[in-house]
Amino acid sequence: MNARALGNVPTALSHARRQLDQWRSRQSGRKRLPQELWSKAVALAREHGINKTARTLGLKYESLKQHLEAAPPGASGPGKVQPEFMELLPREMMPLSLECTMELEDDRGGKMRMHVKGACVADLASLACRLRDSRA
Repeated sequence: MNARALGNVPTALSHARRQLDQWRSRQSGRKRLPQELWSKAVALAREHGINKTARTLGLKYESLKQHLEAAPPGASGPGKVQPEFMELLPREMMPLSLECTMELEDDRGGKMRMHVKGACVADLASLACRLRDSRA
């Protein structure tokens, strides 16, 4: 890939391309790519796609794909943190109003069933807490 084409790719890919070019220039004959460089290529493929990464780095598409599939799930390059928990707020998950049947049961066997229309999730949660607290 020429210098003009490298100007159109993300910085991380062009930096990795320069690293690979330097490594290749120091080698005589065909040698296996070090695992460190494969790991970097896999992380970049996760971010930019296999095809773009393989073309930019001068790697075989199938080889990069095999390394990507063999890598542990969620493994990413240095400095990348995978979220362990993401909170989804009820108003973002459901329509603003809904229709539902709510059944409440306490530890003594008391039961209550309500059919509600037009309430939002936060209202239902608040109602359930108040009903529970009033029975205590």
